[in-house]
Parts: sequence; C-alpha cells; structure tokens
Amino acid sequence: MSPRALVFDAYGTLYDVHVVAQRCDEFWPGRGTELSKLWRAKQLEYTWQRSLMRRYVPFSQVTREALAYACEALSLPLDEAKAGTLMQEYLELAVYPDVPHAQARFKVKQAILSNGSPDMLDPLVRHSGLKFDAVLSVDEVKIFKPAPEIYQLAVDRLGVAKKDIGFVSSNCWDALGARSFGFT
Repeated sequence: MSPRALVFDAYGTLYDVHVVAQRCDEFWPGRGTELSKLWRAKQLEYTWQRSLMRRYVPFSQVTREALAYACEALSLPLDEAKAGTLMQEYLELAVYPDVPHAQARFKVKQAILSNGSPDMLDPLVRHSGLKFDAVLSVDEVKIFKPAPEIYQLAVDRLGVAKKDIGFVSSNCWDALGARSFGFT
C-alpha cells in the first residue's frame, strides 16, 4: 500500500486519554484508573447512542456527561471545580511518545478525523505541537463515527480518493467503520 494520505483518529490513537487517571487519582486516591476507564467507555457509548437517535451534541458535552455518570456510578463526589479541572485535562492530553517520529516518517497528506468537537480538538492540537493538513471534526456533519459520512469528510477536505487514504486508529470499531467506508 502506498497511501496518498493518512488520516488519524485523535483520542486513544495520537493522544493518551488515560493520562487523566493521574489527575483523577489526586481527587480520589486509588480510583483514577477505574474512573478513567469508565469515563472513556461511557464517552464512546454516548456517541453511539446519540448517533443512532440522531441527537448530536458536541463532544465536549458528551465528555462532561460521561464524567458525571462515571463519578456517580463509582460514588465519587464531583463538583464544578473538579469537573472543570478534568475537562481541562482533555485539552492537554499527552501525545504518545512514538507519534512525532512516526508522523515525520510519512511524506503524504496527514489529517485528524475525530469525534472531538473543535472546542476540544483545536486547543489539544495546538498544545501538542503536531502539524496536520486538516483537523476534521464530526461537528461539521453532526453525527459521530463510525457513520460513513464522517469518513467522507476526509475525502472531501484532502481531495484524495478513499482507496488512497490510510486510516489509523487504536479503536477497532473506528478502524472497522473506516474499512467499511473504503479506507485502507
């Protein structure tokens, strides 16, 4: 395969969503990892449910609602200050260590295609220093991945045929959605 473009998922692929566990542990000692895992699982579940019901809201709202659910389910008291601090963590997630080197290796168009809303993605990408030809959000279409119209965003914005786009995601469901759409 010689792709003409590479499209990356953001959360869990380029950026480590579970670094928030450290901050969670500061608030609730010994519970950070458990909270982070449930928070992420609910975040994804909510995107799928909202897509099926055609009830889109920005990913920032989904993320906050998933945090509230996870804290309540684990009996962890959550106030506005803690919620604000944890939401801020999502704007400054760590890049996986191999990402900058891997990104530099590929001399093709590169983009992010994410469930993230611009109010979360733009500061995250700025903070990380990574550079892309496009940062694409489902917010443009108002439905979450793995809906096919989301993957079409990359085709339209990059001007590359879907068969010539390589898709990279740590999320099996996302990779399967991209594959079903026609990405490699």
